[in-house]
Amino acid sequence: MYDPRWGDDARERDSGSRDLSRGGRSGTDSRERERERVEPREVFAGHVNLPRGQEREHVWVREHSHMLRGSESRTLASVGAFRAIPADDLRDAFDKPLDPRHGDLWHLREEGLVQTHRVDRDTTVVTLTKEGRDLLESHRRDQDAPDRQTFTHGVQRPRELKHDAELYRAYLEEAEHLHEAGATIHRVVLENELKSEYQAFLQEPNRDREDSDGRPERSLLEIEAWAQEHNLPCDDQGHVQFPDLRIEYDIDGRDDVRDVEVMTPHYRGAHAAGKSGSGFSLYFSGRGGGGGGRGGSRSRGYMEEFL
Repeated sequence: MYDPRWGDDARERDSGSRDLSRGGRSGTDSRERERERVEPREVFAGHVNLPRGQEREHVWVREHSHMLRGSESRTLASVGAFRAIPADDLRDAFDKPLDPRHGDLWHLREEGLVQTHRVDRDTTVVTLTKEGRDLLESHRRDQDAPDRQTFTHGVQRPRELKHDAELYRAYLEEAEHLHEAGATIHRVVLENELKSEYQAFLQEPNRDREDSDGRPERSLLEIEAWAQEHNLPCDDQGHVQFPDLRIEYDIDGRDDVRDVEVMTPHYRGAHAAGKSGSGFSLYFSGRGGGGGGRGGSRSRGYMEEFL
């Protein structure tokens, strides 16, 4: 009889164009909201129809079959949502950190669904392969939803991989506070998605114009209105600030967002001051030593050092 504690084999027996402004769920019945309310780590697996139990099941992508169990479905969906997550921030079915050498992560690599990247001596980061992203896309629950969760694969900006890998830990910290307050988290939106929608807005007047030089022709008032609609700060010069991460949720029948910025020691001067005054929740990265912390009085000493 199969025992999930055995892991993958006998050798181991010894050892988660759209409107990104506010979401679109204000009409959801309260009882449905309560049913949808899940733990922060489980949010992204809820966007796909994949195995949720202990035993592995066949999952088909076109004509190719993969074997997955619930904890692996959760890992794939989470990595797809955040692009890159450190292996030791992910958990298997027994709440143990993933290890590339065995268990869930070893199996997902063998299946060709994820890749691992060593960013320093202590940190191995997990990303999806194209096959991994295709698997998620082909098993969506929210295929036609205007606020569906985006899944990505590969490394977008190699030089920023270590910074991007902090986003999931920052999400977990903020999401735990929201969850404890009774919020239902629906999805996350990364900085590049918000910026992509902003660029589409800026360039919309140039669409199909042969005489366009590609420069945006939006007025300051139009930019300020766009920023206000998307709940983003904008200064009097028309410079819009974008968070590293946006968490969309509802609480007490009201849609809202929590914007999060990961602060690193590279933030200095005016850039750091701008982020501190943005209204974003500030998460101070410090893997392997300092740890993270929410913005506010508890982090003021660290913020003053940046400024």
